[in-house]
Amino acid sequence: MAYERFNASNAAMVLIDHQTGTMGWMHSGPTEVMRRNAVALAQAAKVTGMSVVLTSSQEDQPQGPLFPEIQEILPEAYAARTKRTGVVDCFEDPVFAKAVKDTGKRKLILSGLLTEVCVVYPALNAKNEGYDVQVIADASGSGTKMGDDLALDRMRQADIGVASTIQILSEMVDNWAESPGPEILEILNGLYAAIED
Repeated sequence: MAYERFNASNAAMVLIDHQTGTMGWMHSGPTEVMRRNAVALAQAAKVTGMSVVLTSSQEDQPQGPLFPEIQEILPEAYAARTKRTGVVDCFEDPVFAKAVKDTGKRKLILSGLLTEVCVVYPALNAKNEGYDVQVIADASGSGTKMGDDLALDRMRQADIGVASTIQILSEMVDNWAESPGPEILEILNGLYAAIED
């Protein structure tokens, strides 16, 4: 049986707590790389028409608001975001869980801050509820590299996929010559150009 690629027809993009304050707690890798990749995921969701679910945690606390780029790229998803008031595992927030269910998709592309807190538990929860999950490691991050590695290992042990931004964007395309191939290729060119800098 052929592998069923994650794409706009069967998957939803779930961006968890990409917040300006929370970003300051991340030290597992370069924050500018994580932020650039999270923005690329938002751009890819927009150009492919993929369902998007956004959530934030305690925006009025040190975590702060979601990245302004995400608000600009996905204004409707931003307006509909689940603003959690303290629930750690966003899948335990009924508003968030309903928003994911309402997409009608059984595949989820997850990323967020922090991997070791706000990504690992919803990923495990979603897998337990029968979703096919891929976590985008380089659009996420943890307090330490060890913490990030352990969280990613825990998810792999639960049969959750772990991928890079470039990997998942490429998976979303059937043909570079047909839409959304050229649009995704433009996003990828920007990511590759930034790597060379």
